[in-house]
Amino acid sequence: QVQLVESGGGLVQAGGSLRLSCAASGSIFSINAQSWYRQPPGKQREFVASITSGGGLYYAPSVKGRFAISRDNAKNTVYLQLNSLEPEDTAVYYCNANLPNGIFWGQGTQVNVSS
Repeated sequence: QVQLVESGGGLVQAGGSLRLSCAASGSIFSINAQSWYRQPPGKQREFVASITSGGGLYYAPSVKGRFAISRDNAKNTVYLQLNSLEPEDTAVYYCNANLPNGIFWGQGTQVNVSS
């Protein structure tokens, strides 16, 4: 199993930036890919970005060019850099880890973008 803890959320004005972190512990050697999802108020959870064990990067069209996912293997941490934030980016952001025996989720971190 893997335990994931997100941090870095907060309140920011439109146009601002935040960096979210997702620290992993446990069976991290089994992780195939890690992703960020978000759930806006009253909406379903949606894909934001992912990074594979081989370093492949994938983004949702709505965030491509504004958000960047990266990984620090020494710290067992995946980051999501959020730039040029818009009020529509307001959501709870979750990270997950894809392992052979399932997908594990963190508890989420709230991002609020004011206009």
